Amino acid sequence: MEGKVMENKIIEPCFGERFIGSGTKNIKYTIKGTPGNALGSYLDGGEIIVHGNAQDAVGDTMNDGKIIVHGSAGDALGYAMRGGLIFIRDNSGYRTGIHMKEYKEKKPIIIIGGSAGCFLGEYLAGGIIIVLGINTREIPVGDFTGTGMHGGKIFIRTKAALPPLPKQVIVNTAEEEDKKEISPYVNEYASCFGFDANALLKDKFYILRPNAKNPYKQLYTAN
Repeated sequence: MEGKVMENKIIEPCFGERFIGSGTKNIKYTIKGTPGNALGSYLDGGEIIVHGNAQDAVGDTMNDGKIIVHGSAGDALGYAMRGGLIFIRDNSGYRTGIHMKEYKEKKPIIIIGGSAGCFLGEYLAGGIIIVLGINTREIPVGDFTGTGMHGGKIFIRTKAALPPLPKQVIVNTAEEEDKKEISPYVNEYASCFGFDANALLKDKFYILRPNAKNPYKQLYTAN
């Protein structure tokens, strides 16, 4: 999006209107209130900033651009997302990043500042999901994390033991080299919401990767 002049639109107040920003390329939306389902669906290079919470299916099949939510988001965040960035300051619901994928230079990124519900990264085929667990006392992910995962990576910042993971997932403690991969995204996230990126990155992260023996892997062109 660098170098492009975007048209600015302000929506205030917002009371659950659906499909805001769908397919947008060169428009920046600033939303004050609560947008409805499918915010930024098929987003293709635009930018959406929400000062409030968002509902279900934010960034559905998003291709490029950026969505920043100063609050929490509902279920199926980033469903089938193919590119771009989604930053959620607080929490997300069930099935965050379901069917997310990448191809060549397209790598979708989701960062959840608080916690994510069950089935995080279900059938993940590519891209990166980061859960920072800020201000959470318990494990910041729910059950069935990574179910059917066959590509991509999931980073989870926590000192607690993770819940049982499916056979498709291999879990390790993230090394410094692993953290370097996510450092630019965590820095940008922290800048958006006023957090200390260095302090976050110093903490323990788990990294979840797909089991190389997974039979689903051979069915996809990029992993």
